[in-house]
Amino acid sequence: MNGVLLMYPPGKAYQRGEDRAQCNVDESVAVSMRACNDLGYAAAILRQKGYDVLLRDYQTEARSADFVKKEITAFLPRMIVISVTYGTVVRDLAFVHEILSYHDCLIVLKGAAFFDPQERFLRDLELDGVTCMIGGEMSFIIGELADCLLRAKGKLRDIPGIAWYEAGKLCKTRCDVFHDDVDALPFPARDLMNNALYKRPDTGAPMATIQTSYGCPAGCGYCLTPMLSGKRVRFRSNENIFAEIEECYYRYRIADFFFKADTFTINEERAIGLCDMIIGSPLCGKIAFTVNSRTDTLSPALCEKLKAAGCFTVAVGFESGSDETLRRVGKHTTVAESREAMRMLRAAGLPVYGFFMIGFPWETEADICNTFDFAMELRPDFVEIHIAMPYYGTALYEECEKAGTLRGASYGFDYIAPNTSGTVDVGLARIEQMKKRFLLRFHARPAFLLHIAARCAAHPVETANYARYGARLFKNIIRK
Repeated sequence: MNGVLLMYPPGKAYQRGEDRAQCNVDESVAVSMRACNDLGYAAAILRQKGYDVLLRDYQTEARSADFVKKEITAFLPRMIVISVTYGTVVRDLAFVHEILSYHDCLIVLKGAAFFDPQERFLRDLELDGVTCMIGGEMSFIIGELADCLLRAKGKLRDIPGIAWYEAGKLCKTRCDVFHDDVDALPFPARDLMNNALYKRPDTGAPMATIQTSYGCPAGCGYCLTPMLSGKRVRFRSNENIFAEIEECYYRYRIADFFFKADTFTINEERAIGLCDMIIGSPLCGKIAFTVNSRTDTLSPALCEKLKAAGCFTVAVGFESGSDETLRRVGKHTTVAESREAMRMLRAAGLPVYGFFMIGFPWETEADICNTFDFAMELRPDFVEIHIAMPYYGTALYEECEKAGTLRGASYGFDYIAPNTSGTVDVGLARIEQMKKRFLLRFHARPAFLLHIAARCAAHPVETANYARYGARLFKNIIRK
């Protein structure tokens, strides 16, 4: 038997494949679940090597522990690979122990929490029974790791980006090894995914995630990307990306896409090149996509190309209404650039999903209110407010440690409920209260409600989806 089970375990919905953000989907405003590409890449590679692979997203399917037990005891995998996040790792480990109570197998955990892990933090985790932890880029090493563990080929110490315990001692290899030949990866094994689970938020149509690049040169102090993916951007060729788009459209009947990158617009020439490839193809007008951007990487020409190629939303990290905060967090953008970015996106007719962050250790109530006022000024079509979450290894973690606002390691926390006591001047409970009041203020505006009503009238199929997200927002606002 050479079976490998790749899974997202049951429980609260998180963006487990998004190692830099690890978003709590259930308690966000408008985030939808994205496809499990991290497992999809691993599945494709393992199948190439002759392994029998089962891929399951139990959390998004809302499966019970009993259902998982039935599948495991039927499949009898020799190895189980579990994608974890900082916010879920504690309960994920409890589930691991439950699995091991009825099935003996190798357990591999994959997630940002295990990038160059510190033993002082790992002591807080119940890692008994865990064979290996992957903190590096799983897609590039999973085949070699499986061969080592299941076929006794090679040695763990020669595989980058992993950690394990041997005779009670923590062993780990270099995590800062970044692979250049990204076109060499096979496309994710979407035939093993339940693609209907991953939907475009407004229409509810299936939406595939396509990784377009790895790494980001920006180095924002709250972001894990410089550590996890490096500051040097490794691009897939536009030809390779477009081939995956064609596979999704013609083989899987998927016409909506999230082009995943740490910053999709970081290279204007490449972004425009992909847009031109779509515009000049038979798929033009048949597919749609969403991308993310910084405020300082947009131009009128790029915005117009995105619109012409089928972009239906641009997610933008505005973060703050204060130039001083943007400077201190290493964002290296300005409030003026945010205004100009919004102007260009509006001129091109591109809806905007605006992200803002509050609760940095130096902020006062006035600073937080300033960011809220700036969000009201910009008026993005959708808004998400995150509370600053200091992940270990980031500059923000060091800032919070110096300020004395940390309340434990990063495990068990997220951008909704971070591992801080708040700022030096404002307690976390007060920040949460201010956030909820702002969200109510933003979404209760007559202009916003009329905009949504007009869109639902023009596109009736979207009405139920907007109602669902509205109900989730209201539930999160009134939650104690």
